[in-house]
Amino acid sequence: MSFVNFSKKEISFKIVYYGAPLCGKTTNLEQVHASVPEGARGPMTMLSTRQDRTLYFDFLPLETDVIKGFISRFQLYTVPGQAIYNLTRRLVLNDVDGMVFVCDSQFDQMENNVESFKNLEENLGMDGRDLTEMPYVLQYNKRDLTEIAPTHYLDFMLNNRETRVETFDAVALKGEGVHETLNTIAKLVMAKFIKDHNMEMGSALKTTQVAGKDA
Repeated sequence: MSFVNFSKKEISFKIVYYGAPLCGKTTNLEQVHASVPEGARGPMTMLSTRQDRTLYFDFLPLETDVIKGFISRFQLYTVPGQAIYNLTRRLVLNDVDGMVFVCDSQFDQMENNVESFKNLEENLGMDGRDLTEMPYVLQYNKRDLTEIAPTHYLDFMLNNRETRVETFDAVALKGEGVHETLNTIAKLVMAKFIKDHNMEMGSALKTTQVAGKDA
């Protein structure tokens, strides 16, 4: 959950990137980390396993004055995609404020995408949390490849609830859709915090930018 440091007038938000192996979670974080000025970002920490990686870094946004009188700090995490590291996934999900589910758009990865999304819901449920009660978005990655599913099919598979969430087409390797995805989930997380704590909003939320703009 978000952490408020009153002495520093700073609020920390945790955003986790979830998805199947090799879907583009790591690439998203690498693109964001590279785009944030060095003085505004922490080092990227990597916990390597034999077949997968968990990444983490935090940064202060480039532009935001949404929560009056406070600076917003964002902590970004990935989870390992391999199922054998499910305990690590659950640990990373502790105190999460918002989710980005990264979907590999290739047809032959649909089963892995659906299984990973179900696993996310199960892991949250084991901690008494419900995905529908927290901010999350879907990123449809690898849209530059040939054998990819159309977005309406991906919506049918992953975004078929009564209330749909925002989706973003992306080519994370090229940085396309990466910052748009992050900016949106960051705004949703801050908006929920303001609502839950009855705090005063600063500048217009819809114009807030927490990461570099897409080209």
